[in-house]
Amino acid sequence: MLLAQISDLHIKRPGALAYRRVDTAAHLARCIERLNALDPRPDAVVMTGDLVDQGEPEQYAHLKSLLATLDIPYYLLVGNHDDRKALRDAFSEREELQTGGEFVQYALDIDPLRLIALDSLVPGQSAGLLCDARLAWLEEQLGAARGKPVIVALHHPPFVTGIGHMDALRLEPTSADKLAAIVARHPNVERVICGHVHRPMFVRFGGTIASAVPAPAHQVALDLRDDAPSAFMMEPPAFALHRYDSVNGLITHHAYVDAADGPYPFYEPEGTLID
Repeated sequence: MLLAQISDLHIKRPGALAYRRVDTAAHLARCIERLNALDPRPDAVVMTGDLVDQGEPEQYAHLKSLLATLDIPYYLLVGNHDDRKALRDAFSEREELQTGGEFVQYALDIDPLRLIALDSLVPGQSAGLLCDARLAWLEEQLGAARGKPVIVALHHPPFVTGIGHMDALRLEPTSADKLAAIVARHPNVERVICGHVHRPMFVRFGGTIASAVPAPAHQVALDLRDDAPSAFMMEPPAFALHRYDSVNGLITHHAYVDAADGPYPFYEPEGTLID
């Protein structure tokens, strides 16, 4: 089973650039083209929030038109740049987005995995939160999935990244600790996946691993000084591929959107290593 993860699409109105520089729509179109061309093709794509840039209905309409070219089932999460109502209105046919009450969260099977999508959005804030109601819902869903491998997905990282300006905007520490305690009680959680930080990261968390992914357009600058300024880089756009089987569990690769030179063989046709 192969699950692709992209995050932080930041789609704007048609023709608009993010930060007067980044054509996020063009970058997403290239990412979709790459995903469609993968062999083997992923079974599904999960998009871990910041789907659009200002949560506007026109931005979601633009996003929906771009995603119409994706030939793989996909699932959407909200991030701090998103708006729940505008998302639900734009994707009114998507039942999983409509059933979480106040929050856009759901659980579904992408066989053989169970995907649990959490809503860490606090309207009007960049940082995230999991209130007691959301955490209780997660505990209930994990209890129902007992014995089945689970991926828990949310937008905000529940861990310190070392990038100071992003750590000020991460998941609120108390709710992150509560999340870790819940995850630790359920050893069938294969991974906690998130976005928000526009970089690949891995950390021990709640007895499993938490990971973040690069973005399909701009990346947060890798600057580990405590007083690092908030800045982005046009590093190569990328996404994650989470491969699962019952013997080896979940193995994650990061793949670049743009084509690279190659592939070139290591061995001669007769089997000797090329010198």
